[in-house]
This record gives sequence, C-alpha cells and structure tokens, in this order.
Amino acid sequence: MGKDQPADVDQQARRLSRRALLTGGAVGAGLGALLGGAGGVAGGYALAERDRASEPGYDPATTPALNPAAEGPGFGGEALPCHGAHQAGITTVPATHVRHIAYTLRPETDRDAIARMFRILTGDIEALTAGVAPLADPEPELAERPARLTITVGVGPGLVDRVDRAKRPAWLAPLPAFTLDKLGGGFDGGDLLITVQADDQLPVAHAARMLHRDLDRFGEVAWVQQGFRQARGAEAAGATMRNLMGQVDGTVNPKPEDADFDPLIWIDTADGQPWLAGGSAFVLRRIRMELDTWDRVDRPGREQTIGRTLSDGAALSDPKGGEHTPADFAAKNALGLPIISSAAHIRRATSTDPNERIVRRAVNYDDGHEAGLLFGCFQRDPLTQFVPIQQRLDEADLLNEWVTHTGSAVFAILPGFRSGETLGAGLTA
Repeated sequence: MGKDQPADVDQQARRLSRRALLTGGAVGAGLGALLGGAGGVAGGYALAERDRASEPGYDPATTPALNPAAEGPGFGGEALPCHGAHQAGITTVPATHVRHIAYTLRPETDRDAIARMFRILTGDIEALTAGVAPLADPEPELAERPARLTITVGVGPGLVDRVDRAKRPAWLAPLPAFTLDKLGGGFDGGDLLITVQADDQLPVAHAARMLHRDLDRFGEVAWVQQGFRQARGAEAAGATMRNLMGQVDGTVNPKPEDADFDPLIWIDTADGQPWLAGGSAFVLRRIRMELDTWDRVDRPGREQTIGRTLSDGAALSDPKGGEHTPADFAAKNALGLPIISSAAHIRRATSTDPNERIVRRAVNYDDGHEAGLLFGCFQRDPLTQFVPIQQRLDEADLLNEWVTHTGSAVFAILPGFRSGETLGAGLTA
C-alpha cells in the first residue's frame, strides 16, 4: 500500500468496478496491472465514495469528495454529488460549459442491452463526477479536477418504445410544427441524451470521451451541441446570463425556492408513468441568431424588440426599476401608446396562466460559422407548458426577424438515483 493512500481506499481499489464486471474488460491477466496503476486507484476512490454515501448521516451537499486530488485548492477542485431524488445538472448552479450529445440506438440494442447500458453509465457517472477516473481510463489524471462536473441523462421516444411502448408519455414525441422553424439540419430528435456540464472545458471533454466508450456499442452519435455562458465568478452570484445579442436571458425564471417550483418541473406518480417519478421533460431548441443584421439595429430598436433595456434588463415600463421589477404591459407613453409593444418578445412569452411556465437552462453557442442560443428548458409537460409559449412567439414576435429555430428535440430526463441503485432502473424493470 502506498504511504499516501488510505487503507480503506486500498481495500476498495482491489475490487472490480461495476463497469469492469459488466464489460469483462478487466478480467484476466491484466487485472493486477489495472489495480496497481492510477486507474485502479481512481476506481477504488469511486467505490469508496459509493460505500461512504450509504452510511447513516451522509449528506452529499456538505460532505467533501474523498479523492484528495479533487479536494485540492483553487479552481476546478469542486465535486458535486450525483446521487439524489433528481439528477444533478437540472437545478444546480449553471455551469460555464455545456455539451449536449444525442445518440441513435443501434438496431440490435434491445431492452436487455439498454438495461446493461444504464448499469455501465451509472458506474462511470459516479466515478467521473466524484473526480476519479473510471477503470481502464487511459488518462486518469484528466478526471482528477472535475470543476463541478455534472452528467444528466435523458431518453427519447425511440428508446422508450424499444423497452415498452406503453411507457411512453404523450408528450415524449417531436413538438408540433411551428411555421417559422427551419429544422432538418442535423440537430433534431435522438434516442438518448447525455448532457455534460462543468466550469472547465477539460473535464467536459474527458467525460464525454469516457462515456462515448460506454455507449459506442449501443448507439452512434446523432449530434453534438456545445454551449457556454460567462464563467462562474466573472459576475455576481445569481446574475442572469447574457446571450450573444447582449440581452439578459431568463429574467423571469422559476427558482427552486419558489413554493410552486416542484409541480412545474418534476413528474410524479400522478402523471401515469411511475418510472419517470422524480424526472422531468426537457426541450432543447437550437436558435440561430442573425447577428450581422441585428447589429445594424439601433439601441432603442433592439430594446423595443425585446421589451427590456440592454443595460440591466429592466422592463421598458420601468427602466429604473431594475431587472426583476415585473413588466407592466398596460403602461402607456405620453401619446397613449403601449410602452411595451404587443409584439415585444417578453410580452409574447408571458402567460396569464401560472402553470404555463418553464425552467430555462439556456447557453450560447458559437461554432465559428454561426452563433446563437441553445435554449433548453425543463417542465412537467411540454404540451401544456412549452408549446403554448412557442406558439405565441411563432405567431407574432418582433424578435423573429433576427432568429431562426434550426434544431428541436424532446427527452424524458430520468429520475435521480441513490448509491447502490442504477440510473434508469425503473424504465427497464
């Protein structure tokens, strides 16, 4: 045993990880080498974390990660727990870097294969988010500083149908057609979604690569969409992000501390699909911004288009009231005209029905050829929450002159899982 290695971790490192048992890759002559190397030690930390999580009184929100490398000082050493009633990455503090990866299942991937896939994913998600490398990771050092890494898994209609068509909720299907959509560019649909988020691009890239090793035998990549927001710490905590049009984006967004937050976002057993209780519905829209022409619009014109000031996001009805003062859509100017146009973006997006709200998780994208917004949102039922909002925007929104929706996908985000459980077990049971 190395002098710097805890005894309990050394004992854990002598076991096979869940991934090794499932794949058989570590069984045989190479076992000793794997356990003696960095990958084996990392796997031991992951197992020790799982064992510790089952102890009475364990609180993942306050208990630091076991891996000494992940506890190092400075940026990147923070590890977030992956266990809980809901998956991480939904209500956690938004990360700087986000990568959405959709897979199309291979024809031979049946129900049993899907169950194996979820078991493999579970083990590697537990390891990577704890700041340790999965077994047989060829570059284990890249996993050591997770920078608040989260991995969130969703399933599309095709995957659910392969398990049991009766388990697919009505909303888990392509969205109704919107007249201004320009879809078909390769960013639509998908059978499986993996969303990887962190405050550093390195753990995002490494985790995506490790998870692809898990998934390659079950499916092939359908599309990848990479997004970003301002780095955490670059502005005040809780500040609303700005999109590439310069506007604050997501001012009126439900918060976890709101009394009615849970019914808006989390599916429960009353929704008729017990396997999804604790999960959510996720809509992802790729929105291209026509920035060249947008930049030609003067500042008052851009503010009238949105209905908010560019400086701090205050509603035009009260430009000195600050970002979070509610917009007054009845307010009129000296000529008796509405201060906020009836076709302003915020007016079209606002509903009088309190149940018709969504939880936004948007990020910017810029791939060097085009730029825009990856508009992600969580809700209980997209047909009654997202769709009515988007229909109003589609009908009459001043912003439509400068944005085009080029990608659309809907996924069921799996419920969370606890130590010793398998992600997605309810679906394949």
